[in-house]
Amino acid sequence: MNDASSERLRYPIGHFHKPESISDRKLQDWIAELEALPTRLRDLAAQLSESQLDTPYRPGGWTVRQVIHHLSDSHHHSYTRFKWALTEDQPVIKAYLQDGWADLFDARTAPVSLSLDHLQAVHAKLVYLLRGLSRAELKRAFVHPETGSVTTLEENVGRYAWHSNHHLAHISGLLERMGW
Repeated sequence: MNDASSERLRYPIGHFHKPESISDRKLQDWIAELEALPTRLRDLAAQLSESQLDTPYRPGGWTVRQVIHHLSDSHHHSYTRFKWALTEDQPVIKAYLQDGWADLFDARTAPVSLSLDHLQAVHAKLVYLLRGLSRAELKRAFVHPETGSVTTLEENVGRYAWHSNHHLAHISGLLERMGW
């Protein structure tokens, strides 16, 4: 597999790009994407057998099962980051080693229903929170400990809408390539 093919499998919708300005309409679209993720993911997973869930979405990549558990873990972290930024002044967030988490026993073997149910609850809470925030609250920010970058909450909404679609594309791309 050449580098371009590998990159397309890793980033089927491209990388996240923060818009110069984030309109109310863009925010509402991103929130709607976050709201839709649990159902869209559940619909994709429902059609898969256990062996299909244990198929990597690309050579050297995580299995579909690991991707689903990763989405639950990652979006749980994101929800906490929103809360920190809303209650503290530019907190330094806690990073986590996502590859290590994806390699843990539960991410490799647990029923995906656990993470699908968790994601449903986390996203219901997240969407409810986001729809109640003012534009001033959405300008609040947190700091990433590894890069020192400052991320506003409005940008984080977009980043996690992208993250949702990024991993949905991993799974749907595998289904299409395999004819499932």
